[in-house]
Amino acid sequence: EYLDPFDGQKDIERKIIRTPLEPSATFSDDPLRMLRAIRFSAQLDFGIDGVTLAGIKKEVERIKIISWERIRDEILKMLGVLQPSVAANMLFETGLMAHVLPELAVLHGVEFVGEHHHKDQLAHSIKVADQMAVLSDKIPLRLAALLHDVGKDATKRFKEGRGWTFDGHEVVGARMMTGIGNRLRLDADTIKYVRKLIRWHLRPQVITAEGVTDSAVRRIIVNMGDWLDDLILIYRADITTQNPKKLAQREKDFEVLMRRIEEVRERDRLRAFQSPVRGEEIMTLCDLKPGRKVGEIKSAIEEAILEGVIPNEYEAAKKYLFENKNKWL
Repeated sequence: EYLDPFDGQKDIERKIIRTPLEPSATFSDDPLRMLRAIRFSAQLDFGIDGVTLAGIKKEVERIKIISWERIRDEILKMLGVLQPSVAANMLFETGLMAHVLPELAVLHGVEFVGEHHHKDQLAHSIKVADQMAVLSDKIPLRLAALLHDVGKDATKRFKEGRGWTFDGHEVVGARMMTGIGNRLRLDADTIKYVRKLIRWHLRPQVITAEGVTDSAVRRIIVNMGDWLDDLILIYRADITTQNPKKLAQREKDFEVLMRRIEEVRERDRLRAFQSPVRGEEIMTLCDLKPGRKVGEIKSAIEEAILEGVIPNEYEAAKKYLFENKNKWL
């Protein structure tokens, strides 16, 4: 025999989440329960009772009294579910997103100038997060996918002859990530990681558009280091077009880029790249003291390797140094 005064067993059978008491009382007492209701719904594939959902909307302002650490934990747990869009859409519909991730909420909507319009950037961002959830279990990577276009509202412009533009949104979005991360009390390493993925998320697409040259591939390998594979996953998840022709081309571009990256990695040994001739040796060979000039010479050697002027080998780099040191000095 068991006691079930609130018919919880029936709620479980019906896959329904509801508050045992009047929703406003439950959520006013501990507003974090609003986020937890949404998280449980996404985790368990349960619906939220209509009265309970209305209670969340009514008490949404109360979320302001909850610490950001507790809010952060719930958001990250929502990103860990099989389909993050379930939670993200409910966050927006209830009004909670405007309080916990306002930079994301403002991406909702479509604007028209004549026949020109842009897509709903919030819907796109949520879809990218869903597609990333299929590709990776890493929560910080899923967060980067959700926020990759967060700079688009601040950079949205309509330009005659071009239509809607978002020039520089990756740079603006990366700067915004610092504030978002600090507000959510994310650790410094996670902020740095997500910020860099946002900053460079367009680069693979630019490379494929301009032609996948060895130089461009070397630069992205060196710039991203151990995070390159995650950047490529962002690029893959960011393919959301419904146009079959465009989709086929993006898929082809992705395969070409992946193949070239592996070829250059294997040939040039760039996983842990830096000039084969180190700073101490440059000072000895050029009779220099520590200072800016040493770094300039080291950068010039690295640039020559990245551009394919010389191979990523010690003897070739040293020879290049001797051939050019008088000019550099």
